Amino acid sequence: MRDLNRKLDCQDYANGQKFDLIAESRSNDLDSSLHNDEELVDPQCVEENPRKITFEDITSAAFKIKGGIINTSCVRSRLSDVTGIDLYLKKDFLQITGSFKERGARYALMMLSEEQKKAGVISASLGNHALALCYHGYKLGIPVTVVMPVLAPIMKITACRQYGADVIVDGLDMAEAKRIALRKRAEKGLTYINGYDHPDIMAGQGTLGLEIVEQVSNIDAVIVPIGGGGLIAGVALAVKTLHPNVTIIGVESERCPSFYMARKADRPAYTPSNSTLADGLAVPMVGYNAFATANSLIDKLIVVKEEWIAIAILKLVENEKCIVEGAGATGLAAILAGQLEELRGKRVVLPLCGGNIDTTILGKCLERGLAAEGRLLKFMVTVSDRPGGIAELCRMLASIGVSIKDIMHERAWIMSDIFSVDVQVVCETRDRDHVEQLKNMLYQNYHRVVFGSNDMSSSNLRSPLSV
Repeated sequence: MRDLNRKLDCQDYANGQKFDLIAESRSNDLDSSLHNDEELVDPQCVEENPRKITFEDITSAAFKIKGGIINTSCVRSRLSDVTGIDLYLKKDFLQITGSFKERGARYALMMLSEEQKKAGVISASLGNHALALCYHGYKLGIPVTVVMPVLAPIMKITACRQYGADVIVDGLDMAEAKRIALRKRAEKGLTYINGYDHPDIMAGQGTLGLEIVEQVSNIDAVIVPIGGGGLIAGVALAVKTLHPNVTIIGVESERCPSFYMARKADRPAYTPSNSTLADGLAVPMVGYNAFATANSLIDKLIVVKEEWIAIAILKLVENEKCIVEGAGATGLAAILAGQLEELRGKRVVLPLCGGNIDTTILGKCLERGLAAEGRLLKFMVTVSDRPGGIAELCRMLASIGVSIKDIMHERAWIMSDIFSVDVQVVCETRDRDHVEQLKNMLYQNYHRVVFGSNDMSSSNLRSPLSV
């Protein structure tokens, strides 16, 4: 008789939520539990049997997808001079659906058997993978079903439907959406395609690495964003196979450093995920196949602060006219934060891997970047409430070229002096030297001046790079 006290430890790879199912019942009930559990397992991504991709997988992908994928440009950046790095930007956000995800999606679809193509595929995604799968499913005539959680952007849901896909908006988060997708896979006989850990997905992403070494000679390092690990697995394998001395650097947001935690545990491990500007990297557990393939190929791992991601997005808009989402900007963020000083004077490639950023979020990112850099400053100053007091403050700011973006004053809650008023000002400055000039002027003319939390003089954001 089977042991009635068995513990099933199930990992949800979509968002890393770990749960235990304790089966204590008769053998028939245990068999039923095992059958139900199997429905929630992706057969291509198994912890006990991770699959490493090979260089031959990547070259096969490159040959098969070249007719349906854009060979995006890789050009020298205008930021090279200010960073001290010979910087090249691989603009893969220029793919039709706005991200590198098309490479893996197309290859995974092309590698299906005729029977699988006829039945169709299913996946769970918040955005980029869903878009890529729907678009290339439409182009290849393969039915696609995507399960998108209710928090997925409406714009991306609409775009997926425009490609003729069956879009199911269900589940409060990615974990629930994936469970729904895996159940439907079992019910309808569909093929589940994991967006970052399916071997064919990783091989397809590796074609980006082949293009990089073809477009830029004498590369010293490639800096790759890490979410689920599929992109860095493919790129690192492609680059290291052809040029073993190239340094591969992975970058994560501090809000979800899942690869960092996986390295500490020596296996993919659940990592709590917080809201982040780099939402495309917010995968709480890296893929089993991706970790097995990439871990030994990554020379350095960097975790960056949110503020630097905002600044990187701002710099790419201002200097490169590139609108890139937070995930695509993390490599530049690590450079601007001064975390890769050893790359000064070296030739470095940054894949700008995605550009699907919501316009309202873009506005917030630009403002946050300006604030983090000190170019958008908030302060409160107590001035005379007699006629001309606030006008005098405005004249002083204008005299040094400070632009007032917002101003408000408060009288009722000032108890110490009936003839004073607190004035809160949000203003725009040119650079940090301009901020210091403003501060000196205010301190010389007013007794009480309080600067907001974005004050760069006391912030740990100050970087050795003056960008």
